[in-house]
Amino acid sequence: MTTSKILFLCVANSARSQMAEGLARQLLRGRYTVLSAGSAPSRVNPYAIEVMGELGIPIGDQFSKSVEDIDPEGVQTVITLCAEEVCPVFLAQAERIHWPIPDPATTDPLPRDQMLSRFRAARDKIWHKLETWSPGLK
Repeated sequence: MTTSKILFLCVANSARSQMAEGLARQLLRGRYTVLSAGSAPSRVNPYAIEVMGELGIPIGDQFSKSVEDIDPEGVQTVITLCAEEVCPVFLAQAERIHWPIPDPATTDPLPRDQMLSRFRAARDKIWHKLETWSPGLK
C-alpha cells in the first residue's frame, strides 16, 4: 500500500519548500508523506533552519532534492510556491495548487534582522495557507 504524498515545489528547494515540508509534517502528523523538491536544488538555507527552529520544528536534517528524483507513485497533491520565478514542473497526475510566496532569500546583502524578517514572513504565510487548506486532509 502506498502512502499518499504531498509535494512542495520551488526552484532551489532551499527555503519556501523546505519550510513548507517541515510545517506540513508538523501539522499533518504522519497522515501523509510530505516531500519537497526544486528544479535547481541547492542547500537548505540557514535562515530557514533558524526560523523553523523558533517554532520548535527542526529542518536541519532535510536536504535539497531535484524534482526529477521524486518518485511520482502516490503523489496526491503538488503545491508550487514560486512567486516571481518559473516553478518546476511535475508531470505525474496529481491535484495542483499554487501558492505564490515571494522568495525570502536574496543575493543582495541585507542585515541579519531583515533576512530573518523575510524568512519569518514567508514561513508565516505558508503556515496560514496550510492551516486554511489542510482541514480536509486531517
